[in-house]
Amino acid sequence: MVEIIRSRAPLRIGIAGGGTDVNPYASEKGGYVFNTTINKYAYSTLKPRKDHIMRVTSEYYGRYQAPLDGGPLPLDGNMDLIKAVTNYFGVTDGFEISIRSDVPAGSGLGGSSTMIVSMIGAMVNWLDQDMSKTEMAKLAYHLEREVIGLSGGIQDQYAAVFGGFNSLKIDRSGVTILPARIHQDIINELQCRSVICFTGTTHDSAAIINTQIQSYKEGRNDDALDRSKELAINIRSALRHGNIDEVGQMLGESWEYKKKFSDKITNPTLDKMYDDAIAAGAIGGKVSGAGGGGFMYFITDYDKKSQVSKALQKAGATTSEFMFEPEGVVSWRSEI
Repeated sequence: MVEIIRSRAPLRIGIAGGGTDVNPYASEKGGYVFNTTINKYAYSTLKPRKDHIMRVTSEYYGRYQAPLDGGPLPLDGNMDLIKAVTNYFGVTDGFEISIRSDVPAGSGLGGSSTMIVSMIGAMVNWLDQDMSKTEMAKLAYHLEREVIGLSGGIQDQYAAVFGGFNSLKIDRSGVTILPARIHQDIINELQCRSVICFTGTTHDSAAIINTQIQSYKEGRNDDALDRSKELAINIRSALRHGNIDEVGQMLGESWEYKKKFSDKITNPTLDKMYDDAIAAGAIGGKVSGAGGGGFMYFITDYDKKSQVSKALQKAGATTSEFMFEPEGVVSWRSEI
């Protein structure tokens, strides 16, 4: 029997405030994001080896192999997430790691950040290291954004680690995570009135975020970012009070402001899908993540959910069943 370590981290829906967690806006004016995790995951399976070789197998990126006894692995755009994790922990013992996700890359559900959290979860378990949730989220952000240099915000790593409905308050001193503690009856009702769909196209989130950053530096999206932050605060409050119709309306308003972040946020295909969903009975919705493609999230009237799903499918989207996930990253050991 061979002992293996598995890890699973949940993907997230960005409900409101996404984009305000990106520097320099977040550090200069303060960010505020409201999101929730769902039962779609990034998975890592780690199996120790008796040599000094790392072997990586990915559903999307193929295979990679490298020696671990020759110093830090080069970050060159090929399997950089696992390389950065391996370098950080100074691993020289060989291992195999298999990674996969329930959604394609560029889905708008925080895929790369969730994957690196999953990898860290497996590595920490294997190395028997003590790491708090906050430490894990900080490390995931540091490796992805600062070491590898992938553009993006800070919400995804924290969502994947903590799980559930949370707000993130971001300023120069760091990140404060504020669990929403929504009554289960309200979550159940929201579940019955929520639709997510894959638009059929993925996106390059880093490229979109870079245009958003440039627009902010040029003073062209300050007001939209400010208003998006206010809506994130208001949506959290409305949902805690069970005002789901109001949440849906503000979700649509949030989408209108988000489209002002960058000229790459939407396109005619996304606009048609959105308009068709509203015409079929959706109260409001938005693209999750940076924009440009990936998944869209809608809140509907209870008796209009089926019509909204059919309208989205007719427009070329693929609707998907899901549940809200209250737990963050988990890891465990097994034998095969």
